[in-house]
Amino acid sequence: MHIPDGYLGPITFIVMYIIMIPIWIYAGYKVQNYLRSRQIPYLAMAAAFTFVIMMFNVPIPGGSSGHAVGSALVAIILGPWAAVITTSVALLIQCLVFGDGGITAFGANCFNMGVVIPFVGYYTYKYISGKTPITSNLRIAAAAVAGWLGLSVAAGVAGFEMGIQPALEHTAAGVPLYMPYGLNITLPAMLIAHCCFFSIVEALVTAVAFAYIARSDPAIIFDYKKEEASTAGTKKNPENPQVS
Repeated sequence: MHIPDGYLGPITFIVMYIIMIPIWIYAGYKVQNYLRSRQIPYLAMAAAFTFVIMMFNVPIPGGSSGHAVGSALVAIILGPWAAVITTSVALLIQCLVFGDGGITAFGANCFNMGVVIPFVGYYTYKYISGKTPITSNLRIAAAAVAGWLGLSVAAGVAGFEMGIQPALEHTAAGVPLYMPYGLNITLPAMLIAHCCFFSIVEALVTAVAFAYIARSDPAIIFDYKKEEASTAGTKKNPENPQVS
């Protein structure tokens, strides 16, 4: 999933930085103003979790790699904007210290793993789980689907970014200047490997960790109090569900 230097041309990586800069600024604002004080220690733990789980890379034909990310779990527990921050911090350390992912491709990697996975995962979880109890099996299943879908979509986006390079950046003779493989190779390489293996690992990790947190300390889960208040309000006003 980490795109190295030299695979994306300037047109793509500059655009991805331009997209990510306001997202980083807004994510910092949201985390600073809306994250509950009790959740702050978990922010650092989430960054460490995503950092460690992403270190187990498996090469994928075409030049990238496959691995679980953990961003969907962080988005469900702490909110998608917090996941943007934690995943970006983990990717920055991996990029600068371990050379895992390129500096020029840092914006694209953050978009794929720090934005696509958290938001696809979080809203998938919210849509499937609805207003069911926090410890219900449906929420655990929703977390698993969120992890699988978030990582699979992000893999497709990464494959698309790499696959369009021959069309965007090439010599007058048509020789690609950066990633030499087109969409017919990069998309299947990324999607098949992730949908059939890495996304399944992501789904299992997300479901197991969510089930443990939901049963042991559900108060740290993003929007948990709001859901509890909504449930309590419904119980108090069974004749008039509009009054909470």
